[in-house]
Amino acid sequence: MYHDAALGRRAKADPRPKSAVSTGCGLAGLAGMAIWLAVARAYHMDGPFSALVNLLACGIPMALWAVVIDKVHRNPSTGVRWADPRPLRETLDISLTKIAGLWLTWGGIAFIYSICRFYWEGNFAFAMWCFQMAAPAIFVLSVPYLLWIDRHLEDPKDGAWMLGAWMMGSREAIDHAAIHNHLRSWGVKAFFLAFMLAIVPPGFGAFIRADASGILTNPVALTNWLVTGMFMIDVAFATVGYMLTFRPLDSHIRSANPYAGAWAIALICYPPFILMGNGGPLDYHPGTSDWTYWLAGHPVALWILGAVLVALTAIYAWATMAFGFRFSNLTHRGIITHGPYAFSRHPAYLSKNLFWWLSTCPLLVTTGSLADAVRATALLSVVSAVYYVRAKTEERHLKADPAYRDYSEWMERNAPIPRFFAWIGGRRQPPSSATPAPSES
Repeated sequence: MYHDAALGRRAKADPRPKSAVSTGCGLAGLAGMAIWLAVARAYHMDGPFSALVNLLACGIPMALWAVVIDKVHRNPSTGVRWADPRPLRETLDISLTKIAGLWLTWGGIAFIYSICRFYWEGNFAFAMWCFQMAAPAIFVLSVPYLLWIDRHLEDPKDGAWMLGAWMMGSREAIDHAAIHNHLRSWGVKAFFLAFMLAIVPPGFGAFIRADASGILTNPVALTNWLVTGMFMIDVAFATVGYMLTFRPLDSHIRSANPYAGAWAIALICYPPFILMGNGGPLDYHPGTSDWTYWLAGHPVALWILGAVLVALTAIYAWATMAFGFRFSNLTHRGIITHGPYAFSRHPAYLSKNLFWWLSTCPLLVTTGSLADAVRATALLSVVSAVYYVRAKTEERHLKADPAYRDYSEWMERNAPIPRFFAWIGGRRQPPSSATPAPSES
């Protein structure tokens, strides 16, 4: 009782910084997705178009919640001035220049897609089909959208405008840093949205097609189905995040990571650059099996470890859901402090790596070779180290924002995971601050 009261007093004296996204936003997306999943399973709609509808079922409720309930369009961080818009004649030239810069960017992305054979094979062919179908509408709608939004923006001369002005040989001062940030931002969207769209249909289809008969009495089947469902949720929220990048929703990219090392360490975790894939230099799977092999014939152990793996995957999905429609690698789109981010600064990386260690059991190998066991363990250790470095490069980028520094310092004082590692390392924990941390939005 005394301990609970002490924790309550501490929370009031040192409140957690406000999150850029509300809990309700993610829950709205999850609810919309749950409704569509129920319909899809009932009518056996497991195809790629049904998977795309699932994205709409996730994204539309979140956007509505953000505007109607959270009123994110009124956040100062949007850079939008809704009252007293400028006359169109004052912003027309700006908008036309920006359209030129944006279309140049999209043309460059299309050129890269067209010459990379990788993007037209396997699951990525579906992503390219989606882009081909959407491109005409996106190009056309970008014109009225920019003509409208530039009248309301406090500073409409962003990176897209700078690129367009540079292309047209403008005599105005060109901010090359803004152009670089613009290109990095669209590079993130181009690379990761293609990957996400490629993996949306397989996971969705596998979850919908799963045979429910006897699944509740089979720990392996139930675990695999639930894990598939958690990854499907993660992919859906992440894909929606890459799509809904708009200032009126306050979900625009504030900055894309400017450090080459951050890009390198992130890209090696995804195809076509992935090093952990089958046959890659960091592939730790040869000679190993998985948890179902080593625990076969031990139903209690299967149930226990299966539950742990599901819980870890749920944390991973929860970490993505906490972003609402702001998830994106290598970018800053607002500081998230709620959900699992109240316990760890990197809950997704932590839960993902624990999942790999427990599900693979690299010290146990089917070959009986000690060398294979050492090799698998060492390689998985390197993989975990890769994610540790990813976390540090992300922190280096986000620390440019005082809001992230406030959040990070609060975590050091209050969050269980950082405090645990501080205790393990013998570091002194900073004292709690009685001054409430400011909000970033």
